[in-house]
Amino acid sequence: MTDPKKPDQNVSDDDWAAAMSEQSRHEPAADDDPWAEAMAEQEAAEAAADGSSDDDPWAEALAEQEAVEAAADETPSSAPSPAPKSAGDRIFRPLDKGKESGVARDLEMIMDIPVKLTVELGRTKLTIKQLLELAQGSVVELDGLAGEPMDILINGYLIAQGEVVVVDDKYGIRITEIITPSERVQKLNR
Repeated sequence: MTDPKKPDQNVSDDDWAAAMSEQSRHEPAADDDPWAEAMAEQEAAEAAADGSSDDDPWAEALAEQEAVEAAADETPSSAPSPAPKSAGDRIFRPLDKGKESGVARDLEMIMDIPVKLTVELGRTKLTIKQLLELAQGSVVELDGLAGEPMDILINGYLIAQGEVVVVDDKYGIRITEIITPSERVQKLNR
């Protein structure tokens, strides 16, 4: 590479960079050269950062925090400081206290929830035409057999089977069998 002021002289890249750096330090930056202005601002900012941190609010805050922590570590307290409590401790009761009565309390919470018990004699499928042909006195054949136990459903889920009884002129159901979970799945498939 050659110096533009001296075209017949060869200059290495390192020499060229050193010469340009030296020249930029001694010559004032031209107002029409934005690169020179930006470089000057950057050098000034780097020099300020290397100097003092008086203008840096983060440095001041960190120094203040370190001073407070150091003072807290050096000052022995005669009484241990209380453990911090969350807002949840003040509002909600702890769940681990009273484990013995926990099961009874949990059951008490659900005892008053209403459920719908249904006794099903049987089922059948009808077409719309058959449905429209129904009149008073029509007989609809169900899939349940006479004498077969009836299904007892709680909220639509089969839980037991039983037989019909009459109690004080009202129908009732006597539970004859509680359905196991595997039997419930089989009954759902029919």
